[in-house]
Amino acid sequence: MLPGMVLWGVWLGGPTGTAYIVTAAHKTKLTLTFTAISAAYSFGYIFSPALGGYLAGTNGMRTVFYAAFTLYALAGFILTFISSQHAIGYTQNSSGESYSFFTLLRTRKLLTLSIFFASMMFILMLFRPFVPKFLADIYHYNYFERGILGSVSFFGSAVLGILLGKLGDKWKKVYALAASMILCCVSLALLVSFGSFPILVMTFFITGGSYVTWSLMSAIIGPQAPESIRARWVSIPQTVSMFSSVIAPYIGGVLYEASPYYPFVIGIGITLFLALLAFTRQFEG
Repeated sequence: MLPGMVLWGVWLGGPTGTAYIVTAAHKTKLTLTFTAISAAYSFGYIFSPALGGYLAGTNGMRTVFYAAFTLYALAGFILTFISSQHAIGYTQNSSGESYSFFTLLRTRKLLTLSIFFASMMFILMLFRPFVPKFLADIYHYNYFERGILGSVSFFGSAVLGILLGKLGDKWKKVYALAASMILCCVSLALLVSFGSFPILVMTFFITGGSYVTWSLMSAIIGPQAPESIRARWVSIPQTVSMFSSVIAPYIGGVLYEASPYYPFVIGIGITLFLALLAFTRQFEG
C-alpha cells in the first residue's frame, strides 16, 4: 500500500487552490467561500463512510478502492474545466533566490503562521487516525456503525463549516479558528467519556467543526500573501504543517499502545490551548 499512499499524498492543488480562491472570491465573504468549498467536500462524505463500511463488510476492501479510484478520476476530470488564472505582477525573476522557500520562511509573519498551524495540524493528526480504532477497541462498534459515525461527522462539517465561515467574515477569521478548536476539544472529551451510540452521534457532529481547520488556515494566510507569489507564499505554512502531520500519527501510535486514551486526552489539552492562543494572538494582517 505504501506507493499508493505516497501518490495519494502528492497534493499539488493545495497552495494553488488557496491562491486561486483568494483572488477570485469576494473579499467580504472570503472565509465563507473557503468553508463553503470545504462543506461541499464534506457533503460528498456524508454517505460515503457508511457506504464504504457496508461495501467493505459485504464485498471486501478491494471493491471500495476500485470505487474510490473511479470517483477521484471523475473529480480530476471535472476540475479541468475551471477558468485559468495568472498572478498579477508575476515575472520570471519571481523564481529567483529572493523568493526561495527558506528565504520566505525567515519572514517573521510567515514563520509565526507556519509554527502555529504546524502545531495545530500536529495535534489533530496525533489522535484523528486512531478514532475508528478507538471505537472498535473500546466501544466494540463494527464497520457499518463506525461508517455511520463518520458520515455524521462530515454532515457536521458541512453545517458547522458554513456557520464558522460566517463567523469569520462577520468578526475575525481567528475567532472562527478558535471556535473550531473548541468544538474539537469538546468532541474529544465526549468521545473518551461516553460510549452510548446516541451520544456519539452528537459527538461526531461536533467533531465536524474541526474538519474545516485547513480551510480556515487558508483563509487567514491567503490574503496576507503578496499577489505575485501568493501560491508559493501559502505553500510554505502548508508544507511545514504537512511535515508535522507526517510525524504525528507515529507518535500517536506509540501513545495509543501505551493507553488508547492518551492521544485523546493530550488532544483535549492542546486544542484548548491553541484555541486560547488564537483568541489572544492576532495572526491576521
